[in-house]
Amino acid sequence: MNQIQDYNDAQTAENKEICDILFAIINKNLPDAENKIWHAHPVWFLDGNPIVGYSKLKDSVRLLFWSGQSFDEEKLQNEGSFKAAEKRYTNVDQINERDIERWLEKSREIQWDYKNIVKRKGVLLRLK
Repeated sequence: MNQIQDYNDAQTAENKEICDILFAIINKNLPDAENKIWHAHPVWFLDGNPIVGYSKLKDSVRLLFWSGQSFDEEKLQNEGSFKAAEKRYTNVDQINERDIERWLEKSREIQWDYKNIVKRKGVLLRLK
């Protein structure tokens, strides 16, 4: 957890505040998830499968749900060629805790198997 706090502390004041709030919401709603710095960003895992994380982009902080395209949530934007979806924040006033809590609940219920994507040569299978 100290690594994630170090990550948050390394951000600008406004971005640190966004990261700290996201960290608190995610930890509260996924208490059984493992969290660590993965590919240089804070990420939470359930049974070794990446579920949610956030990262500093050039102009925002991105909250990423690995299986988010399957959540049927209009506020999440598709990201990448697999099943990920994101929400970007430029200030704390944009954070809606209820939305994030709902997305986190869906991230527990709807999972694609990213843990074994390399073993399956890029084929993504639905776990839940």
